Amino acid sequence: MPHFTVVPVEDSAPSAYDSLEGINWVDYQDTGQGYPGHGDTVSSDGHGNHKEDSPFLSSNESTSKKNDYYDKNLALFEEELDIRPKVSHLLSRLVNYTNVTQGAKEHEEAENADASRRNIPKSPNMGTLMGVYLPCLQNIFGVILFLRLTWIVGMAGVVQSFLIVLMCCACTMLTAISMSAIATNGVVPAGGAYFMISRSLGPEFGGAVGLCFYLGTTFAAAMYILGAIEIFLKYLVPQSAIFHSTDMHGADGAMLNNMRVYGTICLSMMALVVFVGVKYVNKLASLFLACVLISIVSIYVGAVMSSFNPPDFSICMLGNRTLVRDLFDTCGKTVVEGNNTVPSQLWRMFCGSGNATSLHCDDEYFNQNNVTEIQGIPGLSSGVISDNMWSNYLDKGQILEKVGLASVDVHGSMENFGLYVSADIATSFTLLVGIFFPSSTGIMAGSNRSGDLKDAQRSIPVGTILAIATTSLVYMTSVVLFGGCIEGAVLRDKFGDAVSKNLVVGTLSWPSPWVIVVGSFFSTVGAGLQSLTGAPRLLQAIAKDNIIPFLRVFGHSKANGEPTWALLLTGLIAELGILIASLDMVAPILSMFFLMCYLFVNLACAVQTLLRTPNWRPRFKYYHWALSFLGMSMCLALMFISSWYYAIVAMGIAGMIYKYIEYQGAEKEWGDGIRGLSLSAARYALLRLEAGPPHTKNWRPQLLVLLKLDEDLHVKYPRLLTFASQLKAGKGLTIVGSVIQGNFLDSYGETQAAEQAIKNMMEIERVKGFCQAVVTSKVREGIAHLIQSCGLGGMKHNTVVMGWPYGWRQSEDPRAWKTFINTVRCITAAHLALMVPKNVSFYPSNHERFIDGHIDVWWIVHDGGMLMLLPFLLKQHKVWRKCKMRIFTVAQMDDNSIQMKKDLATFLYQLRIEAEVEVVEMHDSDISAYTYERTLMMEQRSQMLRQMRLSNTEREREAQLVKDRHSMIRMGSLYSDEEEDVPEPVPDKIQMTWTMEKCEAERRNRTNAPENFRELISIKPDQSNVRRMHTAVKLNEVIVNRSHDARLVLLNMPGPPRNTDGDENYMEFLEVLTEGLERVLLVRGGGREVITIYS
Repeated sequence: MPHFTVVPVEDSAPSAYDSLEGINWVDYQDTGQGYPGHGDTVSSDGHGNHKEDSPFLSSNESTSKKNDYYDKNLALFEEELDIRPKVSHLLSRLVNYTNVTQGAKEHEEAENADASRRNIPKSPNMGTLMGVYLPCLQNIFGVILFLRLTWIVGMAGVVQSFLIVLMCCACTMLTAISMSAIATNGVVPAGGAYFMISRSLGPEFGGAVGLCFYLGTTFAAAMYILGAIEIFLKYLVPQSAIFHSTDMHGADGAMLNNMRVYGTICLSMMALVVFVGVKYVNKLASLFLACVLISIVSIYVGAVMSSFNPPDFSICMLGNRTLVRDLFDTCGKTVVEGNNTVPSQLWRMFCGSGNATSLHCDDEYFNQNNVTEIQGIPGLSSGVISDNMWSNYLDKGQILEKVGLASVDVHGSMENFGLYVSADIATSFTLLVGIFFPSSTGIMAGSNRSGDLKDAQRSIPVGTILAIATTSLVYMTSVVLFGGCIEGAVLRDKFGDAVSKNLVVGTLSWPSPWVIVVGSFFSTVGAGLQSLTGAPRLLQAIAKDNIIPFLRVFGHSKANGEPTWALLLTGLIAELGILIASLDMVAPILSMFFLMCYLFVNLACAVQTLLRTPNWRPRFKYYHWALSFLGMSMCLALMFISSWYYAIVAMGIAGMIYKYIEYQGAEKEWGDGIRGLSLSAARYALLRLEAGPPHTKNWRPQLLVLLKLDEDLHVKYPRLLTFASQLKAGKGLTIVGSVIQGNFLDSYGETQAAEQAIKNMMEIERVKGFCQAVVTSKVREGIAHLIQSCGLGGMKHNTVVMGWPYGWRQSEDPRAWKTFINTVRCITAAHLALMVPKNVSFYPSNHERFIDGHIDVWWIVHDGGMLMLLPFLLKQHKVWRKCKMRIFTVAQMDDNSIQMKKDLATFLYQLRIEAEVEVVEMHDSDISAYTYERTLMMEQRSQMLRQMRLSNTEREREAQLVKDRHSMIRMGSLYSDEEEDVPEPVPDKIQMTWTMEKCEAERRNRTNAPENFRELISIKPDQSNVRRMHTAVKLNEVIVNRSHDARLVLLNMPGPPRNTDGDENYMEFLEVLTEGLERVLLVRGGGREVITIYS
């Protein structure tokens, strides 16, 4: 057995538990609400999206204990103790941790207690029985058991009813197993299913399913209220009905209107009770639970009593048809009054006035069939279960008949249809599944109370699974008891018309039917109050998570935390269910929402299990991903079995909410399973991409955009990102890179700030991609690193976008154009494509539209088809969509320009690209004086700058030796570098040691200055430079002449010279080539074909 030595540590301050990960308050780390120590423990992006930096200890408390940090035994770790606390501190906080729920109990205490007492957290002390088992029983048992289960048994038969109950209970049991695994994988705060799904599957799924769960709970309140009103109007006080039908056929419409009026009144009163104080709901909860349990016990006792003393509830049959019993007094055609036999009340209702000796009656069915009376509750020992074993589904308006009774099948009078018991709706197996399923919901009651439990991770699985097992046993045995005790005609009678308007299940109860009637009424009222209490708090939890912007107003509450606005919205939505006014139509609606919620609970457990995330360590071990998938499949099947159109609507609502959160909602990082699933999918896809380079048909520019930042870390040329977004249109890969000059150890903060600035600009310009900032001592090395190492596996860039080094002519510093040319060489060596947008500030923004104009392509040399592909991609964007494409190619003297045009048109046709084709003939001509003079000016400028740099270097070499090596970290320009041969700024006073040689060299430099000037005047240009300048001038003349009004000009970018001595001349050639053009895109191919004529 291991031995431990515990060293006592004094704790100078009381522990605060706010920064504990998984605290059972309303997840302040995610909702963005303030609390003590908040500013020190979390970091925020300004949108309420807090990320836990220190999941166990708050930094402000850590700094208050610095005396403890400088412990002799921990001197090696003392510099990191502010972020990595001592184990003793951590353990002391975990031991003293209390998880207090932000639920109804706090609101009740807030109304009763004074301010000082309100802040004292109460220790959780509820066990499995009181905290989970009984609340689950109360939520699962409900209105369906008392009002509809007998009718379901009568319609579906014992076998199919048993199957319905088994399917629904198996679904909830599998969901409970998955929920137990999630609930025991850490603390579940108030919010229950919403919290579990959102933290397991991410904010999109969490918000969508959370709202579905909220809607389900809200419609459940409407269903319970409708059930209570049905009991009130049908069985308790039938005479209180406001609307009455003038004939038998209008009875259903009048009843629906009564339900709407009384349901609205009841909803208003319940909402008022919840608004005034939830303490009344909590005080009545035990009463409501007692009503449920007493009612169920009375059913079992009554079933046992019926085996030897069945209750006297006779039903009257005409032939084999069931009659409405409360419309007449005697079940017979005649009655004896004194010594005379006279027509009974039943005779007069069917036949009108007449005497008993008359053989004539207008209703032929009444004439030819006998009136009999049978026992409605034969009892458990009667063997009636054999008659009720199989289904007997009815169409709407079909009269309830008893199989086996003698009957003459003739047509009766339609005027007497109201005297028979008939089906109010058409029934089927699928309909009954949708109606019954709400009676198996309510399994989340235990997880919602986790903050009140002494040991939540043991109580939730045990209590929930035992509650489902208990309720499943009750339902299954009730199906058998109802089928074995009650006559089939009575079972199929939904409202008890055949037994004098008695509640059918009440006829079986002992000692009186009123036990069930009163008990079911109070239990449905209580369940409605519980739903109206829970639904607004669920909506408030979703609103406080700030994942759905338009719900933010519902996160506000009263001073004691009551969600007033959420309660108002809940009441309005519940009123919609009340206006439907039919329990049988509302039940399938909430079945959809609950089934969708349970589906995603199972999905969450399965995803977490299969991904094997390190944080997935549930204490509940009796789960498996196969069980979760089975539960998920059953939920999906039950949705479509019960009502396929409701299922599609519910999934459509959830899908729209999902896409809305994805598009508009706040981003959250909750460590959800979908993120892990994305990582696994990305890994799999990247490994597949490693098989080889993409086929030409799949090639698209995967961009690396090299950005320049100014001294304030702002993007200098944001239109580069605009151009990238227009070119990509949200497809493919985009990486935005920048280089920070300095030392990485000292400039990590600047790197983070630079990446954040780039991300913000990418969001503004709607560029979907990644950003990366690197720190190097030389900018050109950083660019080389980005070109080599950006991307991962097959998801690497194949095209680089970089800006033009503006002002390179005016600057004496050669670093700008040297870095540019070095980058071009690196890109060429890496076999990557290159795009250089010149005059990028004149490029259109994403909000502009070109309604006409041309995109001109000057195809001078073949580069793999980049020049053809780029205009096509640009035209996919709304900015360039209306522009037309023109392709120009250059023909020399020995080329057949007519044939070239035909061939080019055929090539474009095969490429499926629509463009105008023009062939420009360039005749051989002598080199003009302008070209010669332009070349001469270029070389003179280069020579002069070279001499100036040499003299400066000689003069300041000594200063370099005494220069301070610890230079300040600066943000380097993307096109400027810190070369070793370029001098740094020197101090005002420099101590220098002069020698005779240095003195002579300085004198020679001053003497040679006039000679250098004369050399500049007498210089003769190099013939190769003259030829290159001639080409640039001639091409520029042709391009400007044809494309001066084009919206964009694309042309081949010449490669840099192999000899680095001519780099500066190369920049001049590019300037001459693009002179006079507003928007130019210089393009270099990557050495491979990017477009093909094949399908």
